[in-house]
Amino acid sequence: MNWYLQALKKYTVFTGRSRRKEYWFFVLFNILVSMAFAVVDYFTGTYSASYGMGLLGGLYALGVFLPAIAVTIRRLHDTDRSGWWILIVLVPIIGGIWLLVLMLFDSQPGDNKYGPSPKADQPVGAALPT
Repeated sequence: MNWYLQALKKYTVFTGRSRRKEYWFFVLFNILVSMAFAVVDYFTGTYSASYGMGLLGGLYALGVFLPAIAVTIRRLHDTDRSGWWILIVLVPIIGGIWLLVLMLFDSQPGDNKYGPSPKADQPVGAALPT
């Protein structure tokens, strides 16, 4: 949960680097929270099949839109790629698959032009950031 909160605290920080762990925990918790809101929307009658989401889910999606873009750009920086690579998702089918592959790459060891390695800040087995 701390990785998710850390990404939310960096709401509009588009500089620096994010580890795979931070990115994927953010994605995991977004999926879980979205599913929970979908269930609540369904049972409260605010779910719209034509939009594919309900009131709470829509508000949540709006709330995490910028943090999701920011953590994705920082993740791209961690692999020594420009944040503009996020636009690859605009290419139908292949773009989304390629961005997924880029998110799976390991961090570039050491410093790069986007900053120091986030892995160097935390030794193996250390507690999660607060």
